[in-house]
Formats: sequence, C-alpha cells, structure tokens
Amino acid sequence: MEEITGKWVIETVMPDLAIMLKVDDVLYSGQTEYQRVEVVHSEVYGRSLLLDGKTQSTERDEHIYHESLVHPAMLMHPDPRSVFIGGGGEGGTLREALAHNTVQQVVMVDLDERVVQLCREHLPQHHQGAFDDARTTLIHDDARKFLENDSRQYDVMIMDLVDPLEGGPAYLLYTEEYYNIARARLKPGGILVTQSGPAGYLSLHECFTTIINTLGSLFDHSQSYHAHIPSFITLWGFGMASDQPLSPMSAAEIDRRAASRIAKQLRHYDGETHAGMFTLPRHIRDGIANETRINRDDSPVFMV
Repeated sequence: MEEITGKWVIETVMPDLAIMLKVDDVLYSGQTEYQRVEVVHSEVYGRSLLLDGKTQSTERDEHIYHESLVHPAMLMHPDPRSVFIGGGGEGGTLREALAHNTVQQVVMVDLDERVVQLCREHLPQHHQGAFDDARTTLIHDDARKFLENDSRQYDVMIMDLVDPLEGGPAYLLYTEEYYNIARARLKPGGILVTQSGPAGYLSLHECFTTIINTLGSLFDHSQSYHAHIPSFITLWGFGMASDQPLSPMSAAEIDRRAASRIAKQLRHYDGETHAGMFTLPRHIRDGIANETRINRDDSPVFMV
C-alpha cells in the first residue's frame, strides 16, 4: 500500500464510511455566519467547494450536476421567462438558467453572502460572469422568508440548496410547509425542481425518497430522476413537480428545444441523456413506491 502523505480532505459518506481526497492547495478555509467553508484544489477535481465538510461542486464535474438540475425543467416548460433560484452560491445554476434565450429575469436568493463572494473570487469557471448578467437579481436572504414576503411568481423554480443537514441552514427548505410556500409562487403551468440528495442503493432513504414522496403528496404531478456525479460518490437524485402534466418528451424533441433555446454547447445533457436520467433503476423505483414519510417542519429528515 502506498504511503499516505500530504494534505487530505476526509469526507463522511455514511457513519461508517468516509472518502479521502488529496489536495495540493487550500484557497480558503473558514467559518461564515451560517456554515464552514473550504475552497480547495486537487489534481482529481480541480477547484472544489465544500460546505460543512460536504462537497458541493468541483470544476471537473460541476457541469453534470448543474445541467442535470436546470435543463430538464427548463425544457419541459413551453416558454420559461422568469426563474427563481434558491441557493446556488457557486453561480453554476444561474449560468445554466441564463443560457436559455427565453429567460428575461432570474431571481437568485442565497442566504450566505460570504459564500457567494468566495465563489465569485475563487470559482470563476463555475459562474462564468453570470452574476453580472443584467437579467440577474441577487438577494441574500433566507429563501423561505423571501418567498413568504414577496409576491413575484415564476415559470420555473430551481432549488439548488445545500443538503438537509441537522443544524444546517437549509433543512427546512425541503419540507411540506416550504413546498406549499413555493407552490404559491409558481405561475400557472410552472415547474419546481430540487436537488434531492443521494439516491444510491445504500443511501436513498436518508432524504431522497421522503423528499420525492412529499412533492408527490402536494403537487398534481411529480417525477424523479437521477445522475451520476463522480465527486458525490453515488447516484444523485432530483425531484420535479407541477400542477400541470409533466409530459414526456422524446430525445429528438429535447434536442430540438435545446438547439433553439440554449445559446451554447452543453457538455452533459441532451435528449439521449435525458432518457437515461428518467429511467430509474429498480432500487429507486422500489424505494419511492414503499416510502410513506412526509417531510414536515416538526419531523424533518436529515442527510448524514
């Protein structure tokens, strides 16, 4: 066995399982008002953002996560002009939403102003100038509080939130009460999509199946899908919901809409990839079918 030397980030995946990443530079390490933040560089992933010890995004594979989160909902909507982003501090979700030529305004609400500042400074390949786009309105506030007090409505709402960690800043942004608030801010035909945590065989019951079941209990129509994001170690889950049918689209239709709307070449997402993302392996289908929990403020689920 090769000797372990140098600087390493150790990230807990499960109580009895952790992974190690060798880093060659620590660009930032500190505590904000809300969470612990590290920006590190490694040969494997390039620059990476970690919050409270959990990898949020890396230069090497962030495009898989951000394209998967944003484009299915945006392309399923016939004409997305107004977009809300909850969280999204790195700017990757904002970047992908603004790539749609139909979009006239994006309101991004991220609680932690310091994290956004650090991402603007250290992760330029993530945001690629999206924060300076004239269509962007950036607000630093709690997304739930903001939506409760603001009357604007949106065609697509994208929840790019930190994981629901116990004591963390976002676990009440995955509950029935929060989704009811967000639902009231959707325009007719609007679509909500949220990152929903790990969906791998060993971890899908931590929070994913409960989030999906909660969305399905509130909205008339909901779907789940998944993607493999290497830096997240396991399959990752996403949930989409609307009070209008989420009509299936063929690979050809996805590619046609993307070509007419998206002003750049995507690196991961296309029609064939879409079909694979929405074809769920059996463990996910069974996990969702057997889930009975509803995620509520008084009994929230947490990711380990």
